[in-house]
Amino acid sequence: MKKLALFNHGKDSEPWGRKTLILAEVAKRHGYQVDSLDYRHTLDPQKRVEMLLATDLSSFDEVVLIGSSMGGYVATVAAPMIQPKGLFLMAPAFYLPDYPQTEFNPPATNTIIVQGWQDVVVPPENAWRFSRQHQCRLKLLDADHNLLSVLDEVCDDFDWFLTHLC
Repeated sequence: MKKLALFNHGKDSEPWGRKTLILAEVAKRHGYQVDSLDYRHTLDPQKRVEMLLATDLSSFDEVVLIGSSMGGYVATVAAPMIQPKGLFLMAPAFYLPDYPQTEFNPPATNTIIVQGWQDVVVPPENAWRFSRQHQCRLKLLDADHNLLSVLDEVCDDFDWFLTHLC
């Protein structure tokens, strides 16, 4: 079975930043090929969604979408069309001004959000609202938006997530 863990970076991030590199090693241990799309040429979330949807995923039996901040928004908006096995979202940019979509239809199962209590970019209340509406797992950590201060714990959560995919 060919499995892909596809990373979607945030608005001001890069495709192979520290968080992605470390989480990619976790995915590889679970037998996933790893890729990370490069969205740096556009700050438009809808254009990023279009790029993700234009990605040929047909050679994979299973896809997991991982998204951080705007990348979490992008992965979630694209999820109904891609039908990933799971969504792993870190401080997803839900319900923010200038983001066109405020209603989401993520896959029914296998969605987890990791969010920092101290996030001033994406309020933790937004993750709570989404989690409550879609009955998905929410992990709140004592961290800011980038979650780098708790990266070991985020890796543990990602490992748990990949282990428990239905």
